[in-house]
Amino acid sequence: MIMKWFKINKSDIVLVQFIIEGYEGLATVSTIDPKAAILQVLIMPDFIKDAESILDYLKDRFMMEEVPSQNTRVSLC
Repeated sequence: MIMKWFKINKSDIVLVQFIIEGYEGLATVSTIDPKAAILQVLIMPDFIKDAESILDYLKDRFMMEEVPSQNTRVSLC
C-alpha cells in the first residue's frame, strides 16, 4: 500500500475520512495525531491514479497539506 500523510483542519477530519472511505477498496484513512490533525491515507497500488485525483480535489477543497511520513510503502503480512 502507498502511504501519504496530510495536515488538515481539525473540523474537517471526519468529513474527509468519510469521503475517502466512501470509495470502497480505494484507500483507508487513519488519524495519526488528532491534536495536530494529521491523517494517514493508505492507498491500494492498483488505484493510485484514482486516489491521487480524489486527493488533489480534497487538497483544494479542504486545504489539506501533504506532510512527510515515516515510510511511503506499507507491507501487509
